Amino acid sequence: MRRRRLLAGAPALLAGAGCVNPPAEEPGSAGRPWHHGPDGFRNPPGSPERGGSFADWLDFFWRRLGRREPPPTLPPGHLRPAREGLAALDRPERPDTLVWLGHAAFLLRVAGRTVLIDPFLSDYASPLPPFGPRRFAPPAIGPAALPTVDVVLLTHNHYDHLDLPTLETVAARDRPALVTTLGVSAYVQGLPWRAVHELDWYHRAEVLGLAITALPAIHFSRRTLFDRNRSLWCGFRIEAGGRVVQTAGDTAFGPVFDELARRYPPPDLLLVPIGAYEPRELMKGSHCTPEEAVAIGTTLGARRLVAMHWGTIVLTDEPPFEPPARFRAAARAAGLEVERQALVPAIGETVSLG
Repeated sequence: MRRRRLLAGAPALLAGAGCVNPPAEEPGSAGRPWHHGPDGFRNPPGSPERGGSFADWLDFFWRRLGRREPPPTLPPGHLRPAREGLAALDRPERPDTLVWLGHAAFLLRVAGRTVLIDPFLSDYASPLPPFGPRRFAPPAIGPAALPTVDVVLLTHNHYDHLDLPTLETVAARDRPALVTTLGVSAYVQGLPWRAVHELDWYHRAEVLGLAITALPAIHFSRRTLFDRNRSLWCGFRIEAGGRVVQTAGDTAFGPVFDELARRYPPPDLLLVPIGAYEPRELMKGSHCTPEEAVAIGTTLGARRLVAMHWGTIVLTDEPPFEPPARFRAAARAAGLEVERQALVPAIGETVSLG
């Protein structure tokens, strides 16, 4: 079963493990939500669209496939020992915590539950290792060493977010509940989930005492050449124990965040993507810049921002360790206290929700 899934996904290597935003779809049928197009899902009205000519994209793909550069050198302090994150999750005096596992993967402990978000913990974001993007920084905690997981959140189906080997390990060991968005559970069908909740945008599920809402994001979905935008992408809002933790998901910046600000009170903690943004003309329809990540946070009124989606794997053209400096500079320009309100944790570092 797993081998068939991987072979079916082989063409996604040509898309750089899911870094390319397909063209916008035509309008859908009357009476359907805007993002339900006639041939699949699409981004909210007014969202940026990808640019670049066919030659630009061909050049980008060629450089991705032909890249043979040595992995970047990790700066001091980029990676914390796994034991630190595990110990922090077990401290009774700080029960509500967040540990960055690398890329967009987090372990969230809130209201006595452990939530695993977008757990890409394998070596390759690819259907056919050893081909495709390879991580240059190990995960903070390997799949087998994770604490017992109660809930898994998957924002979309790309290989750097939906990692089958990790999910197979966690599901077989813990039987967690799965919360994802429309169409995504088909990619993990057959795993022993406690329950499966597929949500449309703005829909909410009550799961083991957690209120989890799927929110719009500006991105796309594809895992093979034949399933473009057949499943939905999203961010999540997690409410429990008097706290609100939100992940923007993999997203560009657009008017939909004004809509979210009107609908929901500000989150206590917001996870924002700061990497995979160059070449800008190609990536503007699916990934925000570090400056736009700060704009997402200020638009939503988030009390604290936590940077993610960087420092783990090379997906696009910007220098791998450029995003944090730009993120911090943008946060200062927006009037945020960088050390308190715009956090760039090390892989394995713990952030208290208090």
